[in-house]
Amino acid sequence: MATATKSKKKSSTKINIQPLGDRIVLEREDSQDTTAGGIVLPESAKDKPARGIVLSVGPGKPLDDGSRGEVQVQVGDRVLFSSYAGENFKVDEQELLLMREDDILAVIE
Repeated sequence: MATATKSKKKSSTKINIQPLGDRIVLEREDSQDTTAGGIVLPESAKDKPARGIVLSVGPGKPLDDGSRGEVQVQVGDRVLFSSYAGENFKVDEQELLLMREDDILAVIE
């Protein structure tokens, strides 16, 4: 089974996307090309990593009293999320992911 890379990837994104509510835009980390045993994996056998870097954060979920709840992640955080979470989209040939804050499982430090 392929594992996700552990290096923090610098984003070269020059886009300005402001998600609404408690939504978050992130860039998925690249998957590893070889297994721990040295076997080279073809593109079809690679698992999509469930790790990414937060690029943009919405203002927070609207609460019943009219205020907004604070979002727990910040731009630049490395996060772990559910495998089937979010919607994939492309901006300038870069594949990004838009998801709700609830789909993020943990912040990786």
